[in-house]
Amino acid sequence: MRNIDKACSGHQRALLAVLLAAPFLSQVDATIANVATPAIRTSLGASGAAAELIVGGYLIAYATLLITGARLGQAYGYKRLFLLGMGAFAATSLLAGLAPDAATLVAARVLQGAAAALMFPQAMTGIQLTYTGRARARAIGWYAIALSAGAVLGQLAGGLLVDADLAGTGWRAIFLVNVPVCVAVCAVAVRCLPADGERAAAGLDLPGAGLLAGCVLLIVLPLVLGQQQGWPAWTWICLAAAVPGFWLFFRTQRHAAATGRPVQIDLAAVRPAPVARGLVALTAAAATYFALLFVLAQYEQLGLGRSPVTSGLILVPWVAAFGLAGQLVPRVPGRAARALPVAGSILLSLAYAAISLSLFGGGHDGLLLLVLLAVGGFGLGVQFSTLIGHVMNAVEPKSPSRQMMSPFLKWRRTTAPSFQCRKGLATSANSGLRASSSTDTGPGAGFSFSHGSGRTKFRLTNAPVGHETMHSPQATQEESPIGVLRSKAMRA
Repeated sequence: MRNIDKACSGHQRALLAVLLAAPFLSQVDATIANVATPAIRTSLGASGAAAELIVGGYLIAYATLLITGARLGQAYGYKRLFLLGMGAFAATSLLAGLAPDAATLVAARVLQGAAAALMFPQAMTGIQLTYTGRARARAIGWYAIALSAGAVLGQLAGGLLVDADLAGTGWRAIFLVNVPVCVAVCAVAVRCLPADGERAAAGLDLPGAGLLAGCVLLIVLPLVLGQQQGWPAWTWICLAAAVPGFWLFFRTQRHAAATGRPVQIDLAAVRPAPVARGLVALTAAAATYFALLFVLAQYEQLGLGRSPVTSGLILVPWVAAFGLAGQLVPRVPGRAARALPVAGSILLSLAYAAISLSLFGGGHDGLLLLVLLAVGGFGLGVQFSTLIGHVMNAVEPKSPSRQMMSPFLKWRRTTAPSFQCRKGLATSANSGLRASSSTDTGPGAGFSFSHGSGRTKFRLTNAPVGHETMHSPQATQEESPIGVLRSKAMRA
């Protein structure tokens, strides 16, 4: 019996490690190129605009195709899409690592972002289908840590790999290192991931995805290339065309929702004023962080001549302070917590103002910059963590968007306290996932998860430990194979 338990536990750990590779690698490559952009510009003779597209192209493709990737997994099976996405991620990483010029590298990064959008959502689907009860809560906790750790380690690993210049590869190593990792993950996934069971039909909003991507490009491309080219007429035409483009996108989304077809954005969920205002504030503040990643790398390496490793380490105080804020915010009393979003925004603004005054005044004191970055990270962490909670509480309980967050809310109530002593820096990028919780704690309480178009639903009742119950229209697929093995062994 003990040997069977050990085998089950080992299989569970391997399965979870495979699933977590998708969010981890996706987050690593979202930040790893920032530190390498100065080296890329020198090696390929790339312009500043090309460097921005090398970083931004990945993020744009990743963000605009994420919903489509989730629905493809629902339609064709999460294991199949996980393997397809991981394989495509390896291939596009190889293409990026071997890119002979900046244009090829930009194209490879866009394709890499699309591959990440394919594999990323399959991780949460796999967790929901494979784990139940406390095991699921722990798995979701490790999922959040994988997201955070990937964002942090991407920044650090980028500097280390560029500085190490492995076999003369220089910056190319930040992409080539993904290839053996992805191949190993795929080899283990083929054996560990349960076979795809019966799948529910899932509609795809391909016109919506294409229209949204086109509208984003109408804004991004002129802003990135316009200054370098002297703001020609096409840049202004693109910016002007983005306005009717977004109007058309939102109109088609409303029409699709009214006729019961799948949509890219749940407009009903973001219609309430508290939700809309909160999302605007979150987007504006979070955007400053990604801009900071890029600008600091250029300033540290091209401006001050420091090494890529130093450039990567400079943001450690920011990340640590962000994580600290995520731990402190839940402890603030409810009445005082209402002022936290404004206080965090003010603190972040003061930090940016102080950094600007220091640099424009000719000061390049590294210690002062570290302190100010810590202040800014703490301010962003306070604002981000509290606003996430406010936004989620303002969303209608039956909204698919609210249901999508329910597993994280469950994780906050049951598992987050035990992870607080272990997470450290790893909590930084996702501390906001613990900022909201349900008030329904009775014996019949539970949570639901809606994935893709909302046709795949789960409910976990608030039963005593050891008596968790999962209800699903896809019982065959969602039953944990490890639980089956363990129950058979018990009966034997």
